Formats: sequence, C-alpha cells, structure tokens
Amino acid sequence: MARLFSELVAGPPPDDAYMLNPGDAGLLRSLDKISASAASRPASAGGASIAAHVDHVCYGLELLNRWSNGDPNPWATADWAASWTRGTVDDKGWAALRSRLADEARRWQQALEQPRDLSDVELNGVIGSTAHLAYHLGAIRQIDASARGPRAT
Repeated sequence: MARLFSELVAGPPPDDAYMLNPGDAGLLRSLDKISASAASRPASAGGASIAAHVDHVCYGLELLNRWSNGDPNPWATADWAASWTRGTVDDKGWAALRSRLADEARRWQQALEQPRDLSDVELNGVIGSTAHLAYHLGAIRQIDASARGPRAT
C-alpha cells in the first residue's frame, strides 16, 4: 500500500508504474501547476473546487495520521461536512494548503511503511485511503486539465 500511495502522491518511478501512467507527476506536483484562482473555481454544475478537494483530502489524512499515532478512533468526532468548507484560497492560502497536504501525505506514507498488525476494519481503512486519494486525484484532474498526467502510450 505504501508503494501505491506514494505513486499517487509523487508519481511513479520511471520503470515501475501501477496506478498512474509512466512519467506522471503525481498529485503534489500536479497541484503546483494550478493557480490559487483556478483552485478556487467551482467545478462545472456547482461541484466542489480543487481547493475544497485538497482540504478534504488533508482532513482525511489528518485523521489517519491521528489513528496511526495511537488515537483509537479519530473518526468518532469527524466532521466530514466541515472538510468541504474551504472553497476558495488566495495565493498564500493555496501555498499553505498544498504544504499541509504534502506534510500529511508524508506522515501517512511513513505510517504505511511501518509493519503493523491490522484488524479487518483497519485494513479496509488503510486500503481505502489509497483508493480515496486516487478518486480525488481523478476528480481534480477532471476539474482542471492542466493537472492531468500523460496519456498512455
């Protein structure tokens, strides 16, 4: 799981792609191509902005990191609706949000690299974290074509 999560966040190594096409920049570098104004624009038909997607992903990773650091159930008090409230950002706020994402992703990546015994529920959550990130990467890339990766060859 650590390998697949890393590929989504940072792109695949040149000769070993499983989730993305070879040469894909991954989520973090893809977001660097997007301006704060573009990140703040709502998706078509009134959907969430890229900034809202990123804030939501950060929140999910923060909960996972709390769990990996010993909180037995950080989801018990989770407010998922609040994780969608950041719809717009200025340049400084966009840089801070991307930095927060990079930090939370790095921390979760490190947690995924540590062997641990998992219950079925925990294992499903760990696997789901990668699927969840893949979903949001795809959604972001549908909202702004400049964030898309290379086509398959």
